[in-house]
This record gives sequence, C-alpha cells and structure tokens, in this order.
Amino acid sequence: MGYTSRSYRPRGFGLKPPVELGKEYEADIIEMSRRGDAGVAKIQGFVVFVSNTKQGDHVKFVITRIGRRYAMAEPVQEKKGEE
Repeated sequence: MGYTSRSYRPRGFGLKPPVELGKEYEADIIEMSRRGDAGVAKIQGFVVFVSNTKQGDHVKFVITRIGRRYAMAEPVQEKKGEE
C-alpha cells in the first residue's frame, strides 16, 4: 500500500469568503442557529448568522464580523418613505 499525496488543508471556506465587512446583502433565513438566537442565511454557500431573525424571513442585513467558516450580521432597518 502506498501513501497518497494529499496535502493538509485547514477547514474553512477557502482563501476569501464571498462577503465583505460592512457590506449589505439580502437573503432568506433558511434555518435557526443551534442556540436559537440567530437565523441562518447563505451567500454563495457561506454561512451568515443574522441576529433578530427567524426561519422564513427575507431580510436585508449588513455584515458585522467575518470568520473563517461563517459571518455574523445585523438586519438593516428599512427607512420609511424611501424607495
């Protein structure tokens, strides 16, 4: 039996996540986090935890923190009168 030439890769999304800090995104909340304190959305397969949301919501949110495997976000409050 021989050894394969597989190299070690740290777990994570890759070199660069598909989200940017401070940028606004829009997505559906597909499930709740394990703790139940945030909704889970996905941007190009990358997990984003959005606080103060629930499953089934369609929300706009701004990224507040980016990790290797996920990002944290806050929902954007819609301003009345704007279109």
